[in-house]
Amino acid sequence: MLGQVHLRPFVAGVFLSQSLTLSNGKLAQLCRSLADDKKAEDIVVLDVHDLSSVTDYFVIATGTSEPHLRAIASNISDTLATDHGVRPAAVDGSPKAQWVVLDYFDVIVHVMRKETREKFDLEGLWSDAARVPAPRKRAPRKAKPTGDVVPPESHPASDAGGDAEDTTTA
Repeated sequence: MLGQVHLRPFVAGVFLSQSLTLSNGKLAQLCRSLADDKKAEDIVVLDVHDLSSVTDYFVIATGTSEPHLRAIASNISDTLATDHGVRPAAVDGSPKAQWVVLDYFDVIVHVMRKETREKFDLEGLWSDAARVPAPRKRAPRKAKPTGDVVPPESHPASDAGGDAEDTTTA
């Protein structure tokens, strides 16, 4: 099952004939990133492909309230649909039930309240699964100087510290 998800993009609810390919691992990481964009807490990606015949990855995230659960799940499903032409095969649960499941076949996203997550302990149930590390966030790039900026070491300034070579004769 581990491999790639073949997706058919859609425009205004109509599927197009050409397909996109997104690896399952990249889809799981994208779901993690989209949950993080909405400030989901304790986001974990489990690689269960060796342990399950049903899916390859679980993405598990915590929301702090019903509106927060709704925002996280909506951001994932809406962004994947709009930007990547991917819709979940099924959506189960609800923010009111404190657990929303987005089923993308080989990637299943669980968005839960903290109490529900602790009660059902999916990480404990799948403790043999490898945890997929989050990609490292890149440091912001420094802006390049503009104009005729002269670096300090090459600036012709007087040397008051006496490091310059003495050319006077005594």
